[in-house]
Amino acid sequence: MQYFEGIDPTLVEWVIIPALIFMARIVDVSLGTLRIVFISKGNKLIAPILGFMEVLIWLIAITQVMQNLNNAVSYLAWAGGFATGNFLGLRIEQKLALGQVVVRIITVEQASKLIDRLTGRGYRLTCVDARGTRGNVNLLFMILKRKKLEEVIGLIRDYNPNAFYSVEDVRSVSELEVPQESNAFISLNNMRKFFPLRKGK
Repeated sequence: MQYFEGIDPTLVEWVIIPALIFMARIVDVSLGTLRIVFISKGNKLIAPILGFMEVLIWLIAITQVMQNLNNAVSYLAWAGGFATGNFLGLRIEQKLALGQVVVRIITVEQASKLIDRLTGRGYRLTCVDARGTRGNVNLLFMILKRKKLEEVIGLIRDYNPNAFYSVEDVRSVSELEVPQESNAFISLNNMRKFFPLRKGK
């Protein structure tokens, strides 16, 4: 408490200490959320650093709570900081848009125009003719950086607002460079060149 000499003790106990606990919890929970994200991405450098900072700040915050057990505002600050930290951590992760995702698109309409628009923007994709419960469909696969996801979804909706698509996180992607065809997408037949079917014995 020597840091707050000259300040009204009541103000310190009921306002300053709870505010510091609240902010410390926001920071440590946000770091914890980002640490989990980096662990899921297989990052072996940043995750331990974030973990060290997270635990250090948590110890500082819990020490203040233990020294003010008779202060109900400290408990509220602890819980409020935890909830706010979760929200803020997720927002930061969304803004950073770390990693890559796979996008699957299913459309009943011919996908040639959508393919042209996507490949015209530099995206690579695989198109497969498939059959659904309501007839023939086009199935498109794409792997892209998360920060490009919003743009791709916008292109899909502009092409066909009723198209079905799904997005899934990808932990790692091969560095294999697949040459593009003149029609700007990889067909199912061309995929067999890279992954030939094994004949039965």
